[in-house]
Amino acid sequence: DPTPRPPVCKIMDYGKFKYEAAQKARESRKNQQLTVIKEQKLRPKIDDHDYETKKRNVVRFLEAGSKVKVTIMFRGREQSRPELGFRLLQRLGADVAELGFIETAPKQDGRNMTMVLAPHKGAKTRVKAQEAAQASTAKPAPAAPAPAAEQQPAEQGDAQTS
Repeated sequence: DPTPRPPVCKIMDYGKFKYEAAQKARESRKNQQLTVIKEQKLRPKIDDHDYETKKRNVVRFLEAGSKVKVTIMFRGREQSRPELGFRLLQRLGADVAELGFIETAPKQDGRNMTMVLAPHKGAKTRVKAQEAAQASTAKPAPAAPAPAAEQQPAEQGDAQTS
């Protein structure tokens, strides 16, 4: 009841109150998730093999649960063709769509064009589940039978004496 007559109050130890408040603050800090942003830099006239290498790095970052800032650097006359960079970023976003989504659309910022990719929710747990499944399905290699190994030296010895 918020309006009792006479008002009800609680007598408490102020030191204990401060300690409990500090404990709650520490718990909330422990549960916070630290956001890591990795950066991958590209050029507008990138070769296919180089693009695949950069894409593989972006995939690795997203699988680890990090956000990825993709930057395209324009030089000289390339600055007059920003649509090349825009198409490249759209292509990269489409290629990694199953791992992450475009958080910030491509935008021109002086000589650079940037885009931020973020992993889908639960990406880390999905990767850990895949690793656990692979570890459980991996079987140890069968050992070579011992009797066959003993017969070979004997045969070699016979061949040497003949």
